[in-house]
Amino acid sequence: MSTPDLYGRTPITDDDETIARLLDDVSVPTLLCAMVHITGDPSWIRDEAIKPQGLFLNIYDGFMSPEAQTEARARALPHILAFRDSGGELPPPPSAELVQEMMAFIGCADIPDDTVPMMLSELNLAAEGVPSPEAPPVAHGEFPVVVIGCGQSGLLAGIRLREAGIPFTIIDKNAGPGGTWWENSYPGARVDVGSHFYCYSFEPADHWTEYFSQHAELRDYFVGVMHKYGIDEHCRFETEVEAATFDEAAGTWTVRVRTADGTVDELPARAVISAVGSLNRPKLPDIPGIDDFDGPSFHSIRWDHSIDVTGTRFALVGAGATGFQIAPTIADQVEQLNVFQRTAQWMFPNPNYHEPVPDGMKWAIRHLPYFGRWFRFLILWPGAGVDLSGPRIDPDWDDSDGLAVSQRNKSTRDFFLGFMAEQIGDDPDLLAKITPDYPATGKRTLQDNGSWLGCLKKDNVDLIRTGIERIEAGGIRTTDGVLHEADVICYATGFRHNDFLWPMEITGRNGQTLRAFWGDEPAAYLGITMPGFPNLFCMYGPGTNLASGGSLIFHSECQITYIMQCIDKLIADDLTSIEPTSDAYDTYVAEYRAEIGQMVWSHWAVKNTHYKNAKGDIHTLSPWPLHVYQSWTRSPDFEKFDLR
Repeated sequence: MSTPDLYGRTPITDDDETIARLLDDVSVPTLLCAMVHITGDPSWIRDEAIKPQGLFLNIYDGFMSPEAQTEARARALPHILAFRDSGGELPPPPSAELVQEMMAFIGCADIPDDTVPMMLSELNLAAEGVPSPEAPPVAHGEFPVVVIGCGQSGLLAGIRLREAGIPFTIIDKNAGPGGTWWENSYPGARVDVGSHFYCYSFEPADHWTEYFSQHAELRDYFVGVMHKYGIDEHCRFETEVEAATFDEAAGTWTVRVRTADGTVDELPARAVISAVGSLNRPKLPDIPGIDDFDGPSFHSIRWDHSIDVTGTRFALVGAGATGFQIAPTIADQVEQLNVFQRTAQWMFPNPNYHEPVPDGMKWAIRHLPYFGRWFRFLILWPGAGVDLSGPRIDPDWDDSDGLAVSQRNKSTRDFFLGFMAEQIGDDPDLLAKITPDYPATGKRTLQDNGSWLGCLKKDNVDLIRTGIERIEAGGIRTTDGVLHEADVICYATGFRHNDFLWPMEITGRNGQTLRAFWGDEPAAYLGITMPGFPNLFCMYGPGTNLASGGSLIFHSECQITYIMQCIDKLIADDLTSIEPTSDAYDTYVAEYRAEIGQMVWSHWAVKNTHYKNAKGDIHTLSPWPLHVYQSWTRSPDFEKFDLR
């Protein structure tokens, strides 16, 4: 994995002509912020002639006119050449006030004061908290930690534990790291958060080939990070955690694991970090006859790459986030593609969804000081989830038709629907099929650059909204009696999203199991800890999934910051255990339920969503603005913990 200087200070050796050509590729608003660092001159962001005109998610040019962008690049070129010729000498860094002005420049509006600390931390212009690849000596050999899962959060936990000199073992059922990106290899699998933000803040990557990377590149990123920080030496792959039991007298957990060959082992741990994801336990639909099909069938996470789908009659059951990616990828290969969709999905335009990262952007991240940091800011800020008024239900709004929850939500619906209608063109029947009957953003909102809607217009593709009656040997019979013949069936039907830590058996104080403690209402204080389960910490725990912006890697960095301070407290004060008080837990859970109930995801019109459990309640999503959650997890309030 290519790892440039974190802040783009790799020496420039290119000639004048090459640099001029590469600048044609760069995001100009980002370039202008980099120029402030290079020259020390704030006028780069104060000249109205070269200011961005607006900011929208996944738009990188600030809606600047081509003429303004050309002018900005032309002005920047001689200063970049001078910077090269000086050997990369930089003036003093910008003041805190100027940095905030630069944020407002890219954001095209003042940045609210209460969000500034989060964004300064995210920019991290002073390179604080960047771990070293060199392994420090083990300083706390008496405090072994077991981490369950080596996806993005478990790998991150390992990096921070290693940095602190704490011995640890990471257990993962897969053969390598990356979690969902190790397991999901179906055609078209890619991230829907910008690649340059969907990476660790301390481990940016200049090698991304696409703005929204596909699974293989993401998998390779996590493998590279694992090797760079020596985490592989601490991993036991192809091993699954079956149970974890807390010993009150000793203050330790015993973690029972089973290897691929069936060997059972037990690991002692002073603390356990659950870093299991939610997109890895497949959920098959409860359809009669599912085992009667004569041809190959599989869940999308178990895509059978030994099968050549070329020329087949392919049935795709499910058209949420996964089916949305599979269908356009295979449509031109198969003879017939039948897409069975229970619920229509909202989507918004993303012209960069399949776009390659041009050479100039990669070059700028490597060589222009702080360019990569500001580009990360540009990606994050419009989707930072700091203003949750959009998904909030207006109690005075007439929602009797189930189509909107506020005037703002209706405007969002109209915008989405306008985009969808424009893509579909003169096909009212198809438009009716793809138009959701619930409020915009009520379910996971998908992104389209025209590939999905274009796919549905192909002659060999049918979108079938009629319900499925049963699976038969020759295909899928719908409730209208029609048999849709198929050679292959793929179930893109999601995961056991509400079954947190399933199927592990976690037993805490007094022999109580976590499954019994939760019932069908999983919850955790800040999504991290539970009373009665000492020294057990969750990453990506209940109530921490994101539907309003940010990225799960950002959330994981918040959580591990919090968890490491709890572990430090245990070690420094020679404590046996730490867990939240019942009062702290109950108060937080009540606040969470009150808040999530006011959000569009909880609305009665939103059905068939993995956000909700069987009762229609939500225990998965975070209702908190990102900066609020980060402030809560910046340091634990130990007054809310039972310390023993």
